[in-house]
Amino acid sequence: MTPLTEVEGRRLALSNLDKVLHPVTGTTKGELLHYYATVGAAILPHLRDRPVSFLRYPDGPDGQLFFTKNPPPGTPSWVRTTPVPRSEDPRARQVVIDDLASLMWAANLVVEFHTPQWRASSPAVADRLVFDLDPGPPATVVECCRVALHLRERLAADGLHAYAKTSGSKGLHLLVPVVPTPSSRVSAYARQLAVEAEAALPKLVVHRMAKALRTGKVFVDHSQNAAAKTTATPYTLRARALPAVSAPVTWEEVEENAGPRAADPEALVLLMDDITPRLERYGELLAPLFAPERAGELP
Repeated sequence: MTPLTEVEGRRLALSNLDKVLHPVTGTTKGELLHYYATVGAAILPHLRDRPVSFLRYPDGPDGQLFFTKNPPPGTPSWVRTTPVPRSEDPRARQVVIDDLASLMWAANLVVEFHTPQWRASSPAVADRLVFDLDPGPPATVVECCRVALHLRERLAADGLHAYAKTSGSKGLHLLVPVVPTPSSRVSAYARQLAVEAEAALPKLVVHRMAKALRTGKVFVDHSQNAAAKTTATPYTLRARALPAVSAPVTWEEVEENAGPRAADPEALVLLMDDITPRLERYGELLAPLFAPERAGELP
Protein backbone atom coordinates (compact mmCIF):
# COMPACT_ATOMS: atom_id res chain seq x y z
CA MET A 1 0.00 0.00 0.00
CA THR A 2 1.08 3.57 -0.67
CA PRO A 3 1.72 5.20 2.71
CA LEU A 4 -0.36 8.22 3.63
CA THR A 5 0.95 11.09 5.65
CA GLU A 6 -0.54 14.37 6.82
CA VAL A 7 1.19 17.66 6.13
CA GLU A 8 -0.40 20.84 7.44
CA GLY A 9 -3.80 19.17 7.45
CA ARG A 10 -3.48 17.74 3.91
CA ARG A 11 -3.36 13.99 3.36
CA LEU A 12 -0.63 12.96 0.94
CA ALA A 13 0.08 9.60 -0.66
CA LEU A 14 3.87 9.25 -0.82
CA SER A 15 4.92 6.48 -3.18
CA ASN A 16 7.98 4.26 -3.79
CA LEU A 17 9.91 5.53 -0.79
CA ASP A 18 12.59 2.83 -1.13
CA LYS A 19 13.23 3.52 -4.81
CA VAL A 20 16.88 4.43 -5.44
CA LEU A 21 17.06 7.64 -7.47
CA HIS A 22 20.80 8.32 -7.28
CA PRO A 23 22.63 4.97 -7.58
CA VAL A 24 26.08 6.50 -7.00
CA THR A 25 25.13 7.39 -3.44
CA GLY A 26 22.19 5.00 -3.00
CA THR A 27 19.90 7.97 -2.31
CA THR A 28 16.27 6.90 -2.14
CA LYS A 29 13.07 8.75 -2.85
CA GLY A 30 12.26 8.66 0.84
CA GLU A 31 15.51 10.50 1.56
CA LEU A 32 14.69 13.04 -1.14
CA LEU A 33 11.31 13.71 0.49
CA HIS A 34 12.96 14.01 3.90
CA TYR A 35 15.33 16.60 2.44
CA TYR A 36 12.50 18.80 1.19
CA ALA A 37 10.61 18.48 4.46
CA THR A 38 13.74 19.54 6.32
CA VAL A 39 14.62 22.55 4.13
CA GLY A 40 11.04 23.65 3.54
CA ALA A 41 11.52 26.88 5.49
CA ALA A 42 14.47 27.79 3.24
CA ILE A 43 13.07 26.87 -0.18
CA LEU A 44 9.47 28.01 0.24
CA PRO A 45 10.16 31.76 0.20
CA HIS A 46 11.84 31.29 -3.19
CA LEU A 47 8.83 29.38 -4.54
CA ARG A 48 5.93 31.40 -3.13
CA ASP A 49 3.91 33.39 -5.63
CA ARG A 50 6.06 32.22 -8.55
CA PRO A 51 4.69 29.90 -11.27
CA VAL A 52 6.73 26.69 -11.17
CA SER A 53 8.04 24.68 -14.08
CA PHE A 54 8.99 21.08 -13.33
CA LEU A 55 11.81 18.99 -14.73
CA ARG A 56 10.59 15.53 -13.80
CA TYR A 57 12.94 12.56 -13.35
CA PRO A 58 10.79 9.85 -11.70
CA ASP A 59 13.31 7.07 -12.46
CA GLY A 60 16.38 9.05 -11.51
CA PRO A 61 18.77 11.07 -13.69
CA ASP A 62 19.49 8.07 -15.93
CA GLY A 63 15.81 7.58 -16.71
CA GLN A 64 13.41 9.66 -18.75
CA LEU A 65 13.56 13.40 -18.06
CA PHE A 66 10.80 15.70 -19.20
CA PHE A 67 10.04 19.38 -18.66
CA THR A 68 6.49 20.51 -17.98
CA LYS A 69 4.89 23.84 -17.27
CA ASN A 70 1.30 22.59 -17.10
CA PRO A 71 -0.13 21.29 -13.81
CA PRO A 72 0.53 17.51 -13.80
CA PRO A 73 -2.43 15.15 -14.13
CA GLY A 74 -3.98 14.50 -10.73
CA THR A 75 -2.92 17.84 -9.24
CA PRO A 76 -5.01 18.20 -6.06
CA SER A 77 -7.65 20.91 -6.03
CA TRP A 78 -5.97 22.52 -3.01
CA VAL A 79 -2.71 23.14 -4.88
CA ARG A 80 -2.76 26.69 -6.16
CA THR A 81 -2.46 27.40 -9.87
CA THR A 82 -2.15 30.73 -11.63
CA PRO A 83 -2.79 31.89 -15.21
CA VAL A 84 0.38 32.07 -17.32
CA PRO A 85 -0.86 32.69 -20.87
CA ARG A 86 1.31 31.39 -23.68
CA SER A 87 1.02 32.00 -27.41
CA GLU A 88 0.09 28.37 -28.01
CA ASP A 89 -2.34 28.30 -25.08
CA PRO A 90 -3.79 31.61 -23.88
CA ARG A 91 -5.60 29.80 -21.03
CA ALA A 92 -2.52 28.01 -19.68
CA ARG A 93 -2.00 27.77 -15.95
CA GLN A 94 0.95 26.73 -13.79
CA VAL A 95 1.37 25.43 -10.27
CA VAL A 96 2.41 27.77 -7.46
CA ILE A 97 4.05 26.22 -4.39
CA ASP A 98 2.97 28.35 -1.44
CA ASP A 99 3.11 25.93 1.48
CA LEU A 100 4.77 22.81 2.82
CA ALA A 101 1.92 20.49 1.78
CA SER A 102 2.18 21.67 -1.84
CA LEU A 103 5.97 21.32 -1.69
CA MET A 104 5.76 17.73 -0.50
CA TRP A 105 3.11 16.86 -3.08
CA ALA A 106 5.37 18.21 -5.85
CA ALA A 107 8.51 16.58 -4.41
CA ASN A 108 6.72 13.22 -4.50
CA LEU A 109 6.62 13.60 -8.30
CA VAL A 110 10.46 13.76 -8.25
CA VAL A 111 11.13 17.11 -9.84
CA GLU A 112 13.57 19.94 -10.20
CA PHE A 113 11.90 23.25 -9.34
CA HIS A 114 12.39 26.08 -11.82
CA THR A 115 10.96 29.58 -11.33
CA PRO A 116 10.96 32.91 -13.21
CA GLN A 117 12.37 36.16 -11.89
CA TRP A 118 8.86 37.59 -11.40
CA ARG A 119 5.90 36.83 -9.18
CA ALA A 120 2.47 35.58 -10.20
CA SER A 121 1.00 38.74 -8.70
CA SER A 122 3.12 40.86 -11.09
CA PRO A 123 3.69 38.92 -14.33
CA ALA A 124 6.74 39.93 -16.37
CA VAL A 125 7.80 42.46 -13.72
CA ALA A 126 11.06 41.14 -12.29
CA ASP A 127 12.21 41.53 -8.70
CA ARG A 128 15.44 39.62 -9.41
CA LEU A 129 18.16 39.68 -12.02
CA VAL A 130 20.03 36.44 -12.71
CA PHE A 131 23.25 35.42 -14.42
CA ASP A 132 23.87 31.75 -15.15
CA LEU A 133 27.63 31.20 -15.38
CA ASP A 134 28.18 28.06 -17.44
CA PRO A 135 31.73 26.81 -18.03
CA GLY A 136 32.75 25.36 -21.37
CA PRO A 137 35.29 22.54 -20.85
CA PRO A 138 38.09 22.56 -19.94
CA ALA A 139 36.88 25.57 -17.91
CA THR A 140 35.26 24.67 -14.58
CA VAL A 141 33.55 26.34 -11.67
CA VAL A 142 36.96 27.87 -10.83
CA GLU A 143 36.68 30.12 -13.89
CA CYS A 144 33.03 30.77 -13.02
CA CYS A 145 34.15 32.08 -9.62
CA ARG A 146 36.53 34.50 -11.30
CA VAL A 147 33.78 35.78 -13.56
CA ALA A 148 31.39 36.00 -10.62
CA LEU A 149 33.79 38.30 -8.77
CA HIS A 150 34.09 40.53 -11.83
CA LEU A 151 30.32 40.76 -12.19
CA ARG A 152 29.85 41.43 -8.47
CA GLU A 153 32.09 44.48 -8.73
CA ARG A 154 30.43 45.67 -11.93
CA LEU A 155 26.98 45.37 -10.38
CA ALA A 156 28.17 47.14 -7.23
CA ALA A 157 29.28 50.07 -9.37
CA ASP A 158 25.61 50.47 -10.29
CA GLY A 159 24.49 50.13 -6.69
CA LEU A 160 23.33 46.51 -7.03
CA HIS A 161 24.05 43.64 -4.63
CA ALA A 162 24.80 40.15 -5.98
CA TYR A 163 24.46 36.81 -4.17
CA ALA A 164 25.91 33.53 -5.39
CA LYS A 165 24.65 29.97 -5.49
CA THR A 166 25.82 26.84 -7.18
CA SER A 167 23.84 25.79 -10.21
CA GLY A 168 23.73 22.23 -8.91
CA SER A 169 25.58 21.24 -12.07
CA LYS A 170 28.90 22.68 -13.27
CA GLY A 171 28.53 26.41 -12.77
CA LEU A 172 27.29 29.27 -10.63
CA HIS A 173 24.24 31.50 -10.53
CA LEU A 174 24.28 35.14 -9.44
CA LEU A 175 21.03 36.55 -8.07
CA VAL A 176 20.49 40.29 -7.72
CA PRO A 177 17.46 41.82 -5.97
CA VAL A 178 15.98 44.72 -7.95
CA VAL A 179 13.04 47.00 -7.42
CA PRO A 180 10.17 45.68 -9.57
CA THR A 181 11.18 46.38 -13.15
CA PRO A 182 9.76 45.13 -16.48
CA SER A 183 11.51 41.91 -17.47
CA SER A 184 12.38 43.36 -20.87
CA ARG A 185 14.41 46.14 -19.24
CA VAL A 186 16.15 43.75 -16.86
CA SER A 187 17.00 41.51 -19.83
CA ALA A 188 18.53 44.39 -21.75
CA TYR A 189 20.62 45.49 -18.77
CA ALA A 190 21.83 41.93 -18.08
CA ARG A 191 22.84 41.51 -21.71
CA GLN A 192 24.74 44.80 -21.57
CA LEU A 193 26.76 43.59 -18.59
CA ALA A 194 27.45 40.24 -20.25
CA VAL A 195 28.76 42.01 -23.36
CA GLU A 196 30.89 44.29 -21.18
CA ALA A 197 32.29 41.29 -19.30
CA GLU A 198 33.36 39.66 -22.57
CA ALA A 199 35.07 42.87 -23.64
CA ALA A 200 36.86 43.17 -20.28
CA LEU A 201 37.80 39.48 -20.04
CA PRO A 202 37.96 38.23 -23.64
CA LYS A 203 39.98 35.13 -22.78
CA LEU A 204 37.58 34.11 -20.05
CA VAL A 205 34.03 35.23 -20.95
CA VAL A 206 31.62 34.74 -23.84
CA HIS A 207 28.12 36.20 -23.92
CA ARG A 208 26.78 34.17 -26.84
CA MET A 209 25.40 30.65 -26.52
CA ALA A 210 27.09 29.06 -29.55
CA LYS A 211 29.10 26.08 -28.30
CA ALA A 212 31.88 26.71 -30.79
CA LEU A 213 32.67 29.94 -28.93
CA ARG A 214 32.60 28.50 -25.43
CA THR A 215 35.60 26.16 -25.25
CA GLY A 216 37.61 27.04 -22.15
CA LYS A 217 35.42 30.07 -21.40
CA VAL A 218 32.49 30.93 -19.17
CA PHE A 219 29.22 31.59 -20.92
CA VAL A 220 27.49 34.45 -19.09
CA ASP A 221 23.90 33.47 -19.80
CA HIS A 222 21.76 36.58 -19.44
CA SER A 223 18.76 35.13 -21.29
CA GLN A 224 17.07 33.75 -18.18
CA ASN A 225 15.89 37.25 -17.35
CA ALA A 226 13.34 37.05 -20.17
CA ALA A 227 9.82 36.79 -18.81
CA ALA A 228 9.29 33.39 -20.45
CA LYS A 229 12.46 31.86 -18.99
CA THR A 230 13.12 30.17 -15.65
CA THR A 231 16.11 29.30 -13.45
CA ALA A 232 16.70 26.46 -11.01
CA THR A 233 15.13 27.55 -7.72
CA PRO A 234 17.47 27.94 -4.74
CA TYR A 235 17.67 24.69 -2.75
CA THR A 236 16.20 22.50 -5.49
CA LEU A 237 17.79 19.11 -6.03
CA ARG A 238 19.06 18.55 -9.56
CA ALA A 239 18.67 15.52 -11.79
CA ARG A 240 22.33 14.56 -11.66
CA ALA A 241 24.27 11.40 -10.84
CA LEU A 242 24.90 12.80 -7.35
CA PRO A 243 22.08 14.37 -5.31
CA ALA A 244 23.45 17.85 -5.93
CA VAL A 245 21.61 20.98 -4.82
CA SER A 246 21.52 24.47 -6.29
CA ALA A 247 22.61 26.04 -3.03
CA PRO A 248 23.87 29.44 -1.86
CA VAL A 249 27.54 29.96 -1.19
CA THR A 250 29.43 32.74 0.58
CA TRP A 251 31.53 35.25 -1.29
CA GLU A 252 34.47 34.01 0.78
CA GLU A 253 33.96 30.57 -0.76
CA VAL A 254 33.78 32.09 -4.23
CA GLU A 255 37.01 34.02 -3.60
CA GLU A 256 38.78 30.92 -2.28
CA ASN A 257 37.80 28.93 -5.33
CA ALA A 258 38.79 31.69 -7.74
CA GLY A 259 42.36 32.00 -6.49
CA PRO A 260 45.53 30.57 -8.03
CA ARG A 261 45.46 27.64 -5.61
CA ALA A 262 41.93 26.65 -6.53
CA ALA A 263 42.56 23.28 -8.14
CA ASP A 264 39.49 21.26 -7.15
CA PRO A 265 36.42 22.01 -9.28
CA GLU A 266 34.42 19.70 -6.99
CA ALA A 267 34.93 21.99 -4.00
CA LEU A 268 31.64 23.77 -4.64
CA VAL A 269 29.57 20.66 -5.36
CA LEU A 270 27.01 20.74 -2.57
CA LEU A 271 24.98 17.60 -1.94
CA MET A 272 21.68 17.04 -0.21
CA ASP A 273 23.28 16.12 3.11
CA ASP A 274 25.38 19.29 3.11
CA ILE A 275 22.48 21.72 3.21
CA THR A 276 21.14 21.45 6.76
CA PRO A 277 24.62 21.86 8.30
CA ARG A 278 25.21 24.87 6.05
CA LEU A 279 21.91 26.43 7.09
CA GLU A 280 22.88 25.90 10.72
CA ARG A 281 26.31 27.45 10.12
CA TYR A 282 25.47 30.34 7.79
CA GLY A 283 21.72 30.81 8.05
CA GLU A 284 19.86 31.69 4.86
CA LEU A 285 22.52 33.36 2.72
CA LEU A 286 19.88 34.49 0.24
CA ALA A 287 17.68 36.22 2.84
CA PRO A 288 18.75 39.66 1.48
CA LEU A 289 16.81 38.87 -1.69
CA PHE A 290 13.67 39.49 0.37
CA ALA A 291 14.87 42.68 2.08
CA PRO A 292 13.38 45.73 0.31
CA GLU A 293 16.35 47.88 1.28
CA ARG A 294 18.69 45.56 -0.65
CA ALA A 295 16.74 45.87 -3.90
CA GLY A 296 18.45 48.25 -6.31
CA GLU A 297 17.24 50.30 -9.24
CA LEU A 298 18.73 49.66 -12.65
CA PRO A 299 20.70 52.62 -14.01
